[in-house]
Amino acid sequence: MDRYGVAKRILIVEDEKGLVLALEDCLKSEGYDTSSVGNGIAGQIEAQSGIYDLVVLDVMLPGRDGFQVCRNLREAGCRTPVLMLTARSSTIDTVMGLRLGADDYLSKPFDTQVLLARVHALLRRSEAGLAGGNGGARSHRFGRFELDMETMELRREGELIALTAQELRLLSFLAEHPNRVLKRDEILDQAWGYDSETTTRTVDVHVSLLRQKLGGEEGARHLVTVRGLGYRFVPDP
Repeated sequence: MDRYGVAKRILIVEDEKGLVLALEDCLKSEGYDTSSVGNGIAGQIEAQSGIYDLVVLDVMLPGRDGFQVCRNLREAGCRTPVLMLTARSSTIDTVMGLRLGADDYLSKPFDTQVLLARVHALLRRSEAGLAGGNGGARSHRFGRFELDMETMELRREGELIALTAQELRLLSFLAEHPNRVLKRDEILDQAWGYDSETTTRTVDVHVSLLRQKLGGEEGARHLVTVRGLGYRFVPDP
């Protein structure tokens, strides 16, 4: 429910009927209003309607795969959170989905309690808005980069660098805590809204993608791995 007592609407884009039924039962038991489609093209049309608060999107779909659906949604300006369902052993699926704008992923098969925790966190974070910018600096300069906290844009010497919404949330949180070691649990809590019980490698994957977009070695100098703990943002390496 939102603050007005209206049930959050979740779109399930999945062609496996047994999984759709299980997802619907699980989500409806928690008070969510669900709809489902089993085709990528129909799923994209539904998601673009703007009536949903979250999209649960499978990768393997008839008509149009989940990767293309996610890409098209983001290119069309759709900011609805997307939780992507990927194959258990496919790191490529995970990275590809996050690179195209998915907010997080779950590997099949998954525990329904883990699903509910992710869904709840994504909805709560979406309702609260982007992480960061809570009365702090309006921009962060580091090296050749500037992160504008009002427009949520990252530029390298004036040139815009395209980041996903989640990459922006992550970078803004890191930038607000320069030179401090941030544990993965803390990053998950602040940039994703997950509690300490949630286990996911999504932080590591997103940091890796951020480094690539910042320029490989240049990105690694600003986003430093602290082995066994987490990461440190270094403005001036």
